[in-house]
Amino acid sequence: MTFLSVRGWKAFRKNRRAYWSLLILGIIFFLSLVAELIANNRPLVVKYDNELRFPIFKDYLETDFGGDFPTVADYKDPLVVRNIEQHGWMVFPIIPYSFNTVDYDLPVPTPSAPDRNHWLGTDDEGRDVLVRILYGLRLSLAFAFLLTLFSSIIGILVGAVQGYMGGKVDIIMQRFLEIWESLPQLFILIIIASIFVPGFWTLLIIMLFFSWTSLVGVVRAEFLRVRNFEFVKAAKVLGVSDGRIIWRHILPNALVATITFIPFIMSESIVALTALDFLGLGLSHEYPSLGDLVRQGKDNLQSPWIGISIFIVLSGCLSMLIFIGEGIRDAFDTRRNR
Repeated sequence: MTFLSVRGWKAFRKNRRAYWSLLILGIIFFLSLVAELIANNRPLVVKYDNELRFPIFKDYLETDFGGDFPTVADYKDPLVVRNIEQHGWMVFPIIPYSFNTVDYDLPVPTPSAPDRNHWLGTDDEGRDVLVRILYGLRLSLAFAFLLTLFSSIIGILVGAVQGYMGGKVDIIMQRFLEIWESLPQLFILIIIASIFVPGFWTLLIIMLFFSWTSLVGVVRAEFLRVRNFEFVKAAKVLGVSDGRIIWRHILPNALVATITFIPFIMSESIVALTALDFLGLGLSHEYPSLGDLVRQGKDNLQSPWIGISIFIVLSGCLSMLIFIGEGIRDAFDTRRNR
């Protein structure tokens, strides 16, 4: 690591709010990545006839456990459960439900209040709210990370070329950006959603068309400022290629300004995905979406645990991203760390 990186990390750790936000959000994201090991309607491991089997990684048929039909085994079926208990044992996760598991044994109508089986209650379809939040966080954070990554790469490249070249290239690309940003994004999404149901990657590509412009202005301004510095002029005189000057000499200076915006772009991506799912223009109903829980909280005001749970999760996640962004901004502020 360079001296500036070490100094920036030390300055970031001094900001306890940002540091703890990064630590907590990292733990939450890690737990969401291994959600199948925490909440699943399949056992983690089954021992049947002295043979270990792992249903979370492989589909087993009912006939593999002494059943009658060659279909995927249902580990809540009394016949399958009895056969496994007679010939071995099985271990379920802490929460024996998946994000799409409907609990048909609820003693009250849905949505049911929190109890010892469903810690945050169930939604109006009988699915566990805590499990859907856990899986929904993984989906939202992964979507926001990928969207931020791809949009940042495109935005930095476009802003670098635009700011370094200047002149007619800068003017033409700037007019194109003005036209592109004026397109009605919501109407375009409505038209696309009416033609087909968007999936994860389809929606990611659609939103990437409009989100890559976030960093263009920042990178362009930094390149316009730095391209007339003495070290850039000296590199040109020595015959260094434009690509090498952009990549090795100017881009590292521009990244300091752009890195501070990345957490804010991630928070905007999470809000955008949640809003689209809430309006019914985002992912299909089969995905564990936080926006779907927001919609259910609105439709079921008599069941406040749904709305309160998703409000705390969303507000906490977005607040931690904002705190992380503020910490990164202060860490790379040379005036503050001089």
